[in-house]
Amino acid sequence: MTELTGGPALPQERRIVTAIPGPKSQELLARKNAAVAGGVGVTLPVFTKRAGGGVLEDVDGNSLIDFGSGIAVTSVGSSAEAVVRRASAQLADFTHTCFMVTPYEGYVEVCEQLAELTPGDHAKKSALFNSGAEAVENAVKIARAYTKRQAVVVFDHGYHGRTNLTMALTAKNMPYKHGFGPFAPEVYRVPVAYGYRWPTGPENCAEEAAAQAIDAMTKQVGADNIAAIIIEPVLGEGGFIEPAKGFLPRIAQFAKDNGIVFVADEIQSGFCRTGQWFACEDEGIVPDLITTAKGIAGGLPLAAVTGRAEIMDAAHAGGLGGTYGGNPVACAAALGSIETMRELDLNAKAKRIEEVMKGRLSAMQEKFDIIGDIRGRGAMIAIELVKSGTKDVNPEAAGALAKACHAEGLIVLTCGTYGNVLRFLPPLVIGEDLLNEGLDIIEAAFARL
Repeated sequence: MTELTGGPALPQERRIVTAIPGPKSQELLARKNAAVAGGVGVTLPVFTKRAGGGVLEDVDGNSLIDFGSGIAVTSVGSSAEAVVRRASAQLADFTHTCFMVTPYEGYVEVCEQLAELTPGDHAKKSALFNSGAEAVENAVKIARAYTKRQAVVVFDHGYHGRTNLTMALTAKNMPYKHGFGPFAPEVYRVPVAYGYRWPTGPENCAEEAAAQAIDAMTKQVGADNIAAIIIEPVLGEGGFIEPAKGFLPRIAQFAKDNGIVFVADEIQSGFCRTGQWFACEDEGIVPDLITTAKGIAGGLPLAAVTGRAEIMDAAHAGGLGGTYGGNPVACAAALGSIETMRELDLNAKAKRIEEVMKGRLSAMQEKFDIIGDIRGRGAMIAIELVKSGTKDVNPEAAGALAKACHAEGLIVLTCGTYGNVLRFLPPLVIGEDLLNEGLDIIEAAFARL
């Protein structure tokens, strides 16, 4: 009998045959601790053998429900058929030439797809890189080259990466920035419209937050000094914060009025994750530049900056690139991922995931008063946990719930500036039965807390 492989052929079931983690995973963890730098942390030390659809199988034979997608990467599922088919064919042809030395069609095709899929009908161009942090850093380079300005404005609770510049752009200290300074200069942080925690209430949040942010940019930085404003249309690591409606259009208009490049960081929220190709479409935002990574290539490392052609062309020839940027195998995988998103209408599937999850979570909120807020869109949903009867943050509950879910074979992640948010990022191809089984586990964990 042929051994089952991963991908869509993997049985879509939760199966627990050992404690989590099992003995083989524990052996591998000991090897990891001996050979891998201690700064590389692990959320759940089960070692993966196969994955596909909505499950992940470990080396001990446990099959876990996946509400993490490798942090929003395997949106089309791990080893999706079109991704494997296209990447395998490219592997057989050639693995690398460096696009800057001898180019190849796959890179061009990905850029053409990005021009078609991203918001706006203006002329667009793209450049491809390896990671989200690289994409953001290059967006800053491009904006500075175009505007001949230096300052970059970012927002409270934002996350943009782990390189030196993107650490400066990122708001949260631990674990991303602590002890790694000094950071890049000319970065300025302003308020974001965080409705749940806005002092005068969510109904005032958009207008007041926008006014405060614009005032700070005008008075403290000077609009004429700002090259770029960078924001996640749904803030990811900061707690899946949806800026209050009206905030993003105000900030985008301020950028337009002052010749500032408006950059939408869609690295976590892009490619059908929120039920639209890109989250900024929700309020009709057309960014000057958009950064993408994570879900773009079905699990292979690829990232992009896409934007207005005249802005993208501002950098001098040779000023953008990198040895591995737009690797041909990763480009083939991206074309397979986009093919899958189109064929399966994963925007519609993301919206159905939201409907199921928010319905179930709202019912839980009525029973468990530590659920302070339910938010997010599509398959990018989170709950913020508080102490009973207050809005005081409750990171202990988030940690305990994640641990309880892990023990039952459900992969969940925490996030948030205060560490009190439980976030859910299931693959967009997850079956509804698995989705509900995962929610059953979450509800049971709340009941035991």
